[in-house]
Amino acid sequence: MKTHPSMPGSLLLVTFLLWTPPSLAADTTGLKAGTARIDITPEKPVTMFGYDARKDLSTGVHDPLSARVLAFEADGKRLVLVSTDLIGFYSGTADYLRQALLSEFRLQPSELFLTAIHNHAGPALAIDPQRGHANNLEYTEKLKGKLIEVVRQALGGLEPVRLGLAVGSCPIGVNRRELRVNNRGESSIVLGRNVYGPTDKEVLVLKVATAEGKVKAVAFDYATHGTCLGGRNYTISGDVLGLAEQFVEKILGSDVIVPAFAGASGDINPWLRAETGFNTDSGWVPEPVLQGTFLGEEVVHVYRSIRQTGPADKIGTAFVMLQLPVKPPEDPSAKKSEGPGTRPLNVTVARLGDVAFVGLGAEVCTEIGMAIKAASPCEHTFVITHCNGAASYLPTKEMYVQDGYEVKTSPFGPQAADIVIRESIRLLHGL
Repeated sequence: MKTHPSMPGSLLLVTFLLWTPPSLAADTTGLKAGTARIDITPEKPVTMFGYDARKDLSTGVHDPLSARVLAFEADGKRLVLVSTDLIGFYSGTADYLRQALLSEFRLQPSELFLTAIHNHAGPALAIDPQRGHANNLEYTEKLKGKLIEVVRQALGGLEPVRLGLAVGSCPIGVNRRELRVNNRGESSIVLGRNVYGPTDKEVLVLKVATAEGKVKAVAFDYATHGTCLGGRNYTISGDVLGLAEQFVEKILGSDVIVPAFAGASGDINPWLRAETGFNTDSGWVPEPVLQGTFLGEEVVHVYRSIRQTGPADKIGTAFVMLQLPVKPPEDPSAKKSEGPGTRPLNVTVARLGDVAFVGLGAEVCTEIGMAIKAASPCEHTFVITHCNGAASYLPTKEMYVQDGYEVKTSPFGPQAADIVIRESIRLLHGL
């Protein structure tokens, strides 16, 4: 098991902690699960999110967006995993939508993973009339109702299940922190393609089936940005992860729910990226379809390799809002006595038998996710980003020496990543 250096306790401020341990008594009913899917494709043109230069409204829809729910219950404990084909819950929408679901279903904060696949070809969410287009405000309000509806369907369809898990690999994700040297010998880190940089190729696949063997869900986790479609694309799509979900559901049947989760991919892009749209040249396979199908086929291959499923009778969950150190003030005249300050980041963890889930409310670089997996007490760990929050980029401390886009746009200081790794592992061990 990989270890990580301890950080001084003064750098960590825990403002809220809710731990709900698994039951110590044997559960006679075992694990139950319910699934549901609902269409969340915009009905009107909307502003899209992910590229600052893109200002106009969307012009069409290539493929539908969905919200998919996989809900578990055992011994009075619940775990609700919500995957949405969106970029994330920015502009204050994370708390807005989370609170609606927590209140409606009387969930503990630790029992809800509200996640997005970081799709840059989807709508911007908005609740502030001063900042959001009217169509986006309407879309977000309808989304809230749809999320409540789809979670209700999943919780209403609980039945005994067994779990199976297997691991595959896919090469479409590539490190994007490329070193370039100009003609004056000056080096910089740019958004490009670093084929030798760290990447997490793991495709983690969870099979959820009834005792009779009927498959209810096939959930998968993979680390890549949803940026195959670039800033000049105005067509709504699920991009790589969304198209992979759709492909697997087409192969396995529409009654099987296939929620995707975006792994730690703050510095990972798809191999082919920033396309202006779907290429219609004769014989050409559009890049989002090509890469989504590639990933989807690996998910299917891994799923088919799962020969056995087993029971799980306990659910453990925990939630913490970390107060992480931010960058020092750039203004040298700022008072040192005020300190650098802190910024919150939500961490949600759960455990089903020997399967763990770590939800991080930020855009987390891949080395952080790999470190959490390596130190996890569970054999398999879903690291899920854009979960229950949107706290911007979280780079590793080494990246602050190199600089680059992730560091420039992050509010956090160099120590923040090690704190998140340490606390995620601590919470998992507590389960």
